Amino acid sequence: MTDTLVEKSSTKTVTRADLSETVYRRVGLSRSESAELVQAFLDEICDAAARGETVKLSSFGSFVVRSKSERVGRNPKTGVEVPILPRRVMVFKPSNVLKARVNGGPEVVET
Repeated sequence: MTDTLVEKSSTKTVTRADLSETVYRRVGLSRSESAELVQAFLDEICDAAARGETVKLSSFGSFVVRSKSERVGRNPKTGVEVPILPRRVMVFKPSNVLKARVNGGPEVVET
């Protein structure tokens, strides 16, 4: 298995601990400092999203908060209509660079 191609049968979930371990190995911070750095990074993304701000990470993608208006939904089992309240949702829009890496295509340089 290569770094760029992942077979569906062997997919792995990357955890916060995995990210911390990678920072520890690549940057050289202590394990606790690496964990704090990853936590601070994730906290900043969460705080920005809670404020309704877009978080754009160059060559990775954007986390965007969208507002959804009230609409009528239907219980698929009973067919009863129920109102779905207005809410905010967070969506991720990958960059063209990330899309190219995921699909194994030629690298795209974002400007």
